[in-house]
Amino acid sequence: MDTTVSPLAPKHYPKLPAIEGVRLAAAEAGIKYRGRKDLMVMVFDAGTAVAGVFTQSKCPSAPVEFCKENLTGGKARALVVNSGNANAFTGRRGREATAMTANAAAEALGATEKEIFLASTGVIGEPLDAGAFSQVLSNLASQARSDGWEDAARAIMTTDTYPKLATARVRLGEVEVAINGIAKGAGMIAPDMATMLSFVATDAPIAAPVLQDMLKKATAKTFNAVTVDSDTSTSDTLMLFATGKAATRGAPEIDNVRDSRLGPFRRALGGVLKDLALQVVRDGEGARKQVEVTVTGAKSPRSAKRIALSIANSPLVKTAVAGEDANWGRVVMAVGKAGEPADRDRLDIWFGDIRVAHAGERDHDYSEEAASTYMKHDEIAIRVDLGIGRGKATVWTCDLTKEYVAINGDYRS
Repeated sequence: MDTTVSPLAPKHYPKLPAIEGVRLAAAEAGIKYRGRKDLMVMVFDAGTAVAGVFTQSKCPSAPVEFCKENLTGGKARALVVNSGNANAFTGRRGREATAMTANAAAEALGATEKEIFLASTGVIGEPLDAGAFSQVLSNLASQARSDGWEDAARAIMTTDTYPKLATARVRLGEVEVAINGIAKGAGMIAPDMATMLSFVATDAPIAAPVLQDMLKKATAKTFNAVTVDSDTSTSDTLMLFATGKAATRGAPEIDNVRDSRLGPFRRALGGVLKDLALQVVRDGEGARKQVEVTVTGAKSPRSAKRIALSIANSPLVKTAVAGEDANWGRVVMAVGKAGEPADRDRLDIWFGDIRVAHAGERDHDYSEEAASTYMKHDEIAIRVDLGIGRGKATVWTCDLTKEYVAINGDYRS
């Protein structure tokens, strides 16, 4: 695994506070990597509510299917995640591995297998030897600590160059609650929920159906608005756990999605998810630049998002950004191929604050020097106005460099 940290990595990692009812531990199980932790367990107190959204891939991994089935129960006692092997396209042996892992975790905690959730990330098609690490789980469960967030974030990394962590504090009623989240993802990232692995926990007393509603809505403008390479993983998983422990401090128990007291919490949750999603983009394999694509004036928000993704996923646009080339013609191409309503002669395009095209032609005040200078920035904003409606959308991506090819060419080596 490449140990070079992305130039877009955060200068400092946030220190995540303890969340009552959550403990974490990580271990070196030798699944693929040597000399690093690759197995993580998150342990929850009894009564913890859970919500989740998963890949829409028609070839999902065994853990994704396992989680979807258990999610109907609405309660969680543990999450077990391994890196280095996706346990995807592994047939009967894959299902046996999930059953063995869940059984080991349930026995270690005195829980039922219906309260265990699993995720795996790494190579597709290789059988996962759960027996090699199931014995580790009992020790991990007993070693779990409330301050193990960064260790857990590092244990779930594959081609990531840095751990991804985010946190927020917000009031629920008159009581402060915390939200912590970790994520992994660098390649095979495209909106189709969830685009990677991410796990978020809070001590807020919120019922599972309300968590599910909030998570699904928050995902649309965060994890489902980022793309690295247009490829959706077999293993994409985003889960939200609520221990409810803040109720002992007077936090109100929320069981209605329309409860007005949820407003600040919704915004804080959205902020944590957006923070994690952008960290995934900034760690795109070989990435050197973050790119924000905004489309306005479309026929509908849905149409705007499709056009924005057409631009963000275009290899020609992404390589132009990598080469610091203000080639707005490639943006025109990506708008035209999206299959959405557009009027060439109303099209305006900006790179940052520089309008490079107006009303279907190059802007009369266009300066190649100014545009080229702007393209040297680490963060690039591309804006397109279609001039035919009120629909708008923003998505985030990164540039496409030679390193992306090198990383993925060597991934199974």
